[in-house]
Amino acid sequence: MEHACSHRVDHDLSNRPADKRAGFARWLASKDCTDCWKAARDADSESKEKWLAEKRAEEQEAAAAWAKQFDMPQLEGPAKALDWGERSRHQLMMAAHTALVVEGSWDEADWAELEEKARSITRAGWWIDQRDSEGTDLLELLDAATEADRGTENPFR
Repeated sequence: MEHACSHRVDHDLSNRPADKRAGFARWLASKDCTDCWKAARDADSESKEKWLAEKRAEEQEAAAAWAKQFDMPQLEGPAKALDWGERSRHQLMMAAHTALVVEGSWDEADWAELEEKARSITRAGWWIDQRDSEGTDLLELLDAATEADRGTENPFR
């Protein structure tokens, strides 16, 4: 049978009921052969990975610029968690600012107090753990953080 990709492949349709073979053969002919399908799937996977890497790089750049602009401290933790923690902190802080100041009733003094509390949390893992939280919950989350999440007091991190 000739596939849509123009490759010819022999298919054994004997395991199909006789009355279903012709329809299945038409369907198969309208599709790429297995090799072309796998190649397209792998290429698509590569393009998704490339897109994701580019998106992560953009997010990382925005998070680093934001951290510098608002004097946020460097995060601490395993090297593989630092960038993720920085992106998570940025996204949660932006969500909180939108919810509490832009759309909410907080003024800049309230926000400055929250920012100061956020600066005290330097463990990247804490920010990663909170990444799915609502911005409106950030103050409560910051208040619940432990000493292990703050500064370099914990030598066992």
